[in-house]
Amino acid sequence: MKKIKYMLKCIRNLNIKNMFNIINKLSKKTHKNKIILTIDIIYCALKYGAGYYDYQEFEFYNLTNKERKTYLTRVKNNNIIKTYNNKEDFYKLDDKGIFNETFKDYIKRDFLIINENNYNEYEKFTNKHSKIIAKIINGEGGKGISILEVNDKNRKSSFKELLKNKQTLIEEVIIQNKKISKLYEGSVNTLRLFTFFDGKNAYVLNSVFKIGNGGVTDNFSSGSMYTFTDEEGTVIVPAIDQNDNIYETHPITKEKIVGFKVPLYKEACDLVTKAAKLSPTIKYIGWDVAITDKSPVIIEGNSYPGVFQIKPSLTNNHVGLIPKYQKYMNIK
Repeated sequence: MKKIKYMLKCIRNLNIKNMFNIINKLSKKTHKNKIILTIDIIYCALKYGAGYYDYQEFEFYNLTNKERKTYLTRVKNNNIIKTYNNKEDFYKLDDKGIFNETFKDYIKRDFLIINENNYNEYEKFTNKHSKIIAKIINGEGGKGISILEVNDKNRKSSFKELLKNKQTLIEEVIIQNKKISKLYEGSVNTLRLFTFFDGKNAYVLNSVFKIGNGGVTDNFSSGSMYTFTDEEGTVIVPAIDQNDNIYETHPITKEKIVGFKVPLYKEACDLVTKAAKLSPTIKYIGWDVAITDKSPVIIEGNSYPGVFQIKPSLTNNHVGLIPKYQKYMNIK
């Protein structure tokens, strides 16, 4: 019933223009008839809960039905979240101020929530940390994030500007690990580690490595790329960006991506599995983790994790996340 309700909601919100743009694009790419593709997209939506974006992103047009069944789709991901994450508690992760207070032992950096009445605290904070990162408390997708250099000349004006822009959470800037910075230094490149907490133990189910590409954040919607690591933290496939460009080496730094070993990876996994136990009503979380020279640090936790899977064309193993997830959770 939940699946049917969600599918009906998707149908109501269906963007016909976007769907047919994707069908036209796939027809040119695969040389398949548009009508056949349309019928197959509808079939995959009904059978596997795969919308047309899933169909394109996870290359269902090149998969057998047996292979398709193994891929986590947005409908199935939505069902996982509804089953294991209490929506009433989402604010504990989504509100960055509350999140920082709850997980202050895991974020490992100074922060301050500013308001019209605490300029003196802002002054003390920026005297200690002349370079800060400012965020909107409930901001998403890397939007509303700024890095500022604060000094005696611009301290008052910057305080007013931050309040005006609703960037009321300020944090000490993370200095990332030198090896990761060599890969790309323009942003903090992070791991997205997906954990599941069964009430007793927490497990890392998926490991994504996000890398900046010309911007100041590693957020996918802001032009960055992402790839995947194995259980040892070694990158196993080329990175891709939002336009499906494939990168075995970074286009700016020319550093090799495939085979890159994320430093302190085991420590990062240990950190998020411990943190996951502090949120027993939100069992499935996507953690963004940065790596410094000394240790991993948590940036944020996502109560509604997106779907990240290796594109079938990047690997000979055409198996999605479902088999691994089913070892720990019930997926309908």
